[in-house]
Amino acid sequence: MASANDQSRALARRFLVRGRVQGVGFRWFVEREAHLLRIAGWVRNNHDGSVEVLAMGTRDQLAGLRSRLQDGPRAARVDDVEESEADPVAGLSSFQVRGA
Repeated sequence: MASANDQSRALARRFLVRGRVQGVGFRWFVEREAHLLRIAGWVRNNHDGSVEVLAMGTRDQLAGLRSRLQDGPRAARVDDVEESEADPVAGLSSFQVRGA
């Protein structure tokens, strides 16, 4: 069972989103959702057509972001969201769109 201390500690996750996720406003959608969830990190397009997200927050915040990534914005088609552990980035306190 997770303790209250566990819930407030910042965790970091890397999400790789595949499908029709470039050219459909996906990065700005992720940025907006991350701000609403109070998540720090970044989002960027990858050369292979995927979108990569580094997100830092509580377990609940990250679970909320994952479910929103699976839905995506209206114009997108999300085929797969791959999640892996990542190391928290010291000093990263906001969420940014990279490579815009």
